[in-house]
Amino acid sequence: MKLIRFGNPGAEKPGLLLNGNRKDLSGHFRDWDRDFFNGGGPGQVEQLLSGGASFPDVPESARWASCVPRPGKVLCIGLNYSDHARESGMAIPEEPILFQKAANTVVGPYDTLLIPRGSKKTDWEVELGIVIGKDARYLKSAEEAAGFIGGYCVSHDVSERAFQLERGGQWTKGKSCDTFNPLGPWLATPDEVNNVQQLDMQLSVNGKRMQSGSTQTMIFDCLYLVYYLSQFMTLEAGDLISTGTPPGVGLGMKPPQYLQAGDVVELSIEGLGSQKQVCKNA
Repeated sequence: MKLIRFGNPGAEKPGLLLNGNRKDLSGHFRDWDRDFFNGGGPGQVEQLLSGGASFPDVPESARWASCVPRPGKVLCIGLNYSDHARESGMAIPEEPILFQKAANTVVGPYDTLLIPRGSKKTDWEVELGIVIGKDARYLKSAEEAAGFIGGYCVSHDVSERAFQLERGGQWTKGKSCDTFNPLGPWLATPDEVNNVQQLDMQLSVNGKRMQSGSTQTMIFDCLYLVYYLSQFMTLEAGDLISTGTPPGVGLGMKPPQYLQAGDVVELSIEGLGSQKQVCKNA
């Protein structure tokens, strides 16, 4: 299944991408939230589909919202691609590097990307997102983690590098600005993804390719990350994990390049759709 959400900010509704068409499922479900996942919601959607249920079309003009509502947590993994670590001139991590960004950074895949006031170093990062499908704590193995993943999506982990690296060592400052995590356009349930560790990824700015990579160069794979993080905290259904970015970020260029008002960012991951944001000064 490809779960979507649509509607104006604050009034989003749950839906489904079915044969390329957006369908409105708000008559059956409140939202794709923690209660939905923990309550076996994906199985209920499957039952409706197998039973031949029909759903209203979503108006073409309706905004594409983030594929899940505001998560309880947005957990991010730093330096998780071997080629990106080399680009950054840093050693391969021995354990996943974890940081968080504010949950209200999550916006729709085509929403405006706001350049923060005073920013000169807003950077792009295409990432594979994992949405937790069931509360997880102290998982026993990476293999067990497969049963706790609700799906995968495109996650744009936008960063302000000066805020992140030059303002007291607090990564949260550079990661939590408004609109800094466009998400979607859809959440693909695991059965939709043949091999999540072999997905091509790309990002362009103003039509110029900046990032090209593949999830196969991840240092810590998706199942291991879910298992690993569950040793430190309860992963709640609906939480988002952004799993790292391949090479080609603005910070790593010589000289570095950063986003400005008017720039257009386009990014995609194989099988998970594409995003497009126009930058605007906050």
